Amino acid sequence: MIRPAVIADALEIQHAFQDAKPFRHIAVENFLEPAVADGLLADFPPFDTRKAMNEHGQVGRKAVFEHVSAISPAYREFYRYINSKAFLDAMSELTGIPDLIADETLFGGGTHENLDGQSLDVHVDFNIDERRMLHRRVNLLVYLNKEWDESWGGNIELHSDPWTPKANQVKSFLPLFNRAVIFETNEYSWHGFKRIALPEAKKGLSRKSFSIYLYTKDRPAEEVVAPHTTFYVPTPLPERIAEGATLSAQDANEIQVALASREGLLRMYQKLLVDKEQRLRDFMGLASDEDVTIPAWSPRFWRLLMLLHRTGHRLTTITRGLGSAVGLKR
Repeated sequence: MIRPAVIADALEIQHAFQDAKPFRHIAVENFLEPAVADGLLADFPPFDTRKAMNEHGQVGRKAVFEHVSAISPAYREFYRYINSKAFLDAMSELTGIPDLIADETLFGGGTHENLDGQSLDVHVDFNIDERRMLHRRVNLLVYLNKEWDESWGGNIELHSDPWTPKANQVKSFLPLFNRAVIFETNEYSWHGFKRIALPEAKKGLSRKSFSIYLYTKDRPAEEVVAPHTTFYVPTPLPERIAEGATLSAQDANEIQVALASREGLLRMYQKLLVDKEQRLRDFMGLASDEDVTIPAWSPRFWRLLMLLHRTGHRLTTITRGLGSAVGLKR
């Protein structure tokens, strides 16, 4: 379902991907076969508030539909394709990253719809699928917007160093129809998009995309770190909000939005840290009231731990399968 001309140019695309800055990435036009892209847009699911819960447990303006095979026959066929060997081999050819593994659950992926007013703080993604202890390696974002203007916001941005705004270098791409943005996920693959601000005549539009995340069993040793969640960088205030400036109503609103975002991130990270600490203590068999210092484990230890976790996951899956088979025979 990737357009044959894209596959034919795989080596050229791979070279561009490998050489790109601020981190490895590529934007590919007309990525999918036209009929496939048209079908994904035609059957794109309506916005559902039940699928719009944000990281703070509130209904937001972004809906994510992971179980895409239930949307329509076109989506079911596309779901089969993105889990196929042909697709994974093609993605390895395009990126130069071998042995890519699909996520059949599309955790965090699938269809993404962002409404007017939605933004995405710059972030690096979680690095490990802890269900299978696999390394997250590639993000593939296919955009489905036949009409989009740069002034509307919502353009995907790749950042070199969002913690240092003056030195930060940004690469930006409009979310145009059948454009694929592919990038490697690592500890510095910072990305996000500015708040969507549609003109009055275009309020009925939304930012639509399909997200696919790919994994590997291993990654270069120098890139291996302990499992972590997604890290967000709060959006800095506009430069116009400075000493001596008279604040407008828009400025005051942006300050309130920024403060609310920072508060939400602090609450989220507090909860994540507490939950993670408890899971680690449970894993190590420690009592919750013990005063224990966790050692700084090496990348080699984490690789071993991940191997053991994957082995346990496979044994559990096999055991369940055997149990089901026995049940059927009975």
